[in-house]
Amino acid sequence: MSRTRVLLADDHRLVAEGLVRVLEPHFELLDIVEDGQTLLDRARGLQPDVIVSDISMPGLSGLEMLEKLKSTHPDARVVFLTMHHNVSYARQAMSLGAMGYVLKHSAADELILAVRAAATGRTFVSPSIAGELLHALREGSSGADDRAEKLTVRQREILRLLVKGHSAKVIAARLDISPRTVEFHKYSMMETLGVKSSAELIRFALQSGISEP
Repeated sequence: MSRTRVLLADDHRLVAEGLVRVLEPHFELLDIVEDGQTLLDRARGLQPDVIVSDISMPGLSGLEMLEKLKSTHPDARVVFLTMHHNVSYARQAMSLGAMGYVLKHSAADELILAVRAAATGRTFVSPSIAGELLHALREGSSGADDRAEKLTVRQREILRLLVKGHSAKVIAARLDISPRTVEFHKYSMMETLGVKSSAELIRFALQSGISEP
């Protein structure tokens, strides 16, 4: 019986090396990539059984990659491995068609289970966030959280970096985009959220939990 073919994406080399040690004894590891656009290109070319990807990556984020990949390969199976415990990320991942959502601190125990589940068409979510995610999917959120759901993955990344006090130039370098694009997203967020200043935007991020790592 052939082994499940896995494509791995993480832009942190030490993390990627650790994941290789977890995955290789159980699956055929096709390649390791470090940014979202390369992942998208390799996924389309290699057509792996399962993709294991971080969410926050240079260029395309993992969620942006999944949305683009699903438009041409609707049967693609993606497991996100991330440090983001915020349920809004998990909710968006599952709404885009992800098969799994595993927290990095649980990878050693849960990633193999998640990949095996995805390979057979089942979903897997880290138990530490599963209950909260189920509640969010059933009931929806209210107040500030409702507005937070309107923000894109890229906007959330930019907003978290703004909360940390980074300039548009620094954020642009971190995310491999232009400072003008950062400013565009900033003002788009202000319009979407109905806030009139950078201070109000940051206050919203702190109150809604978007600023959490």
